[in-house]
Amino acid sequence: MSERETTAGAHSLFSSQDTAASSVQSAQGLAQRVQAAMFGAAERPAIEFQGRWYTWGELRQVFDGLVAALASSGCQSGAAIAFIPRNRPSAAAALLGLLGRGSFVRMIYAFQSSSAIARDVERVRPAAVVAAEEDFTPELRAVLESRGVAAVALGEMEARCLPGLQTANPDADVSPVPRIELLTSGTTGPPKRFGIGYELVSQLLGPEQDLSSATPVLLYFPLGNISGIFSTVPTLVNLQRVVLLDRFTVPEWHDYICRYKPNFGSLPPSAVRAVLDAEVPPEDLACLRYVASGAAPLDPRVQRDFEARYGAVVLLSYGATEFGGPVTAMTAELHGEFGQRKFGSVGRALPGVQLRVIDPGTGEEVNAGTPGVLEVISPRVGPDWIRTSDLVVIDEDGFLFHRGRSDGAIMRGGFKVLPETIEHALLEHPALAAVAVVAVPNDRLGEVPGVALELRPGFAPPPWPELEQHLRQRLPATHVPVHHRFVTALPRTASLKVERASVRELFTNQE
Repeated sequence: MSERETTAGAHSLFSSQDTAASSVQSAQGLAQRVQAAMFGAAERPAIEFQGRWYTWGELRQVFDGLVAALASSGCQSGAAIAFIPRNRPSAAAALLGLLGRGSFVRMIYAFQSSSAIARDVERVRPAAVVAAEEDFTPELRAVLESRGVAAVALGEMEARCLPGLQTANPDADVSPVPRIELLTSGTTGPPKRFGIGYELVSQLLGPEQDLSSATPVLLYFPLGNISGIFSTVPTLVNLQRVVLLDRFTVPEWHDYICRYKPNFGSLPPSAVRAVLDAEVPPEDLACLRYVASGAAPLDPRVQRDFEARYGAVVLLSYGATEFGGPVTAMTAELHGEFGQRKFGSVGRALPGVQLRVIDPGTGEEVNAGTPGVLEVISPRVGPDWIRTSDLVVIDEDGFLFHRGRSDGAIMRGGFKVLPETIEHALLEHPALAAVAVVAVPNDRLGEVPGVALELRPGFAPPPWPELEQHLRQRLPATHVPVHHRFVTALPRTASLKVERASVRELFTNQE
């Protein structure tokens, strides 16, 4: 396989850098840090959830129950454990428990149908499943019973084996080194399982410190994805208090800002527009100097409107599970130096990261300022170039600008149409809050654009001819969607990214 043919699918953070010995050593160090936090003062507040503070003593109840349940089930060291975490204190404690025992964890997405969860569990061949009690549905129980898999249920603040499902599967998949497997979101192609080594998680913790008196951190990313793990584990292990949201909502975010008045906050890209639409009073956000945003592109117009209304600078970043986290960031220091000259950039490469832009046709590296497909070397992963599906520009100062996804291009007859081009044009219409464009199969042209449209509060659906004329004034006729659907809300993942597969389902059987 040549350098440019190497993709993230061939990599794993545990295998590209770690030997088995160093992985075990990292797991032991991580376990010590977790246990030091867990076995400290029991009365300390740890997590605020739905108006109540949960103490470290309560987290320890879950931690102890989980470790005991897995031991009693006969779950062997290195055997795969499927974890289906919801954003709850019990799941955060269970995550620490799995790390504390050096487990091989395979994450399962919680916010999907019960039948989909059951299928995913069957695919990952676990010895045991750890999940909220209500997630052990008849469909999941049937899989566990047929495969002989143990079930560890998380109650409000307890963990226990379910009756009849108390014995671990002896034929489960086994890993020689501890790791966490996550499902990628498609930056480097179709979603795939990707392993994160304990060495990387250990590095994120930094030096031992007691941050119990610091301002609580708001956490809303799913515990089962890379952003959730990388924000939750270091925060808790360093004893900083956490305000945990089941899912992001503007009212809860607003409440957190008003109560704790941080000068640095964060928002998912889709929520930046939602805050504007909710007309949150500027005086309520006066404490904010910077707002970090990443995980998906942010419309530059929305960024400008937010900064103008609230006076807080939006700092963008770019990363992926396959990179082991972010690889570029617009920092406060960079913004202070370059200001508006680099508006819309996701920043420069982080230390040790290498970036280059490739012509997708020739495979050759292009000059600064020329668009192409991004390739990345992330030191967290290894020395090889990782090909992405992202179209980008890197300017002469090394700043990265995201331009869309190459794998999302719609081939309409002989014309190549980028969904992002249509989406950006439509979002200039005052009635539209969010849009998503996907390819719809067509017998004559191969593919044509279809668009799902989400309205801003208080607006009625504009007539389609009005939107069509709006587009024709801005784009070639080939970019006008053939199909459209108004939706109450675009389907999104728990990370608030648009779920393109669900959008495509809106246009099945269309011609």
